[in-house]
Amino acid sequence: MTIYELLSLNKDSLRYLSDAGIKTKDYRYVDLFRDYTKMMAEGCKTTYAVAVLAEKYGICERKVYDVIRLLQETCSVNRG
Repeated sequence: MTIYELLSLNKDSLRYLSDAGIKTKDYRYVDLFRDYTKMMAEGCKTTYAVAVLAEKYGICERKVYDVIRLLQETCSVNRG
């Protein structure tokens, strides 16, 4: 598959992401955020969850807080 073919297949999704101001590299944090929401639903304290996730994903705690804040933001997408 060529880069052109891959971009063509995903053009609409990429446009929606771009229009919403979302960086495509942020896909890397979806699993981290899923783990965070699960831990919070289980009653874990935020600081504990952040420390565990920082260790699990090999990033600093500050980055985990930044990711959580980013992925909790509301965004809007124009579909027209």
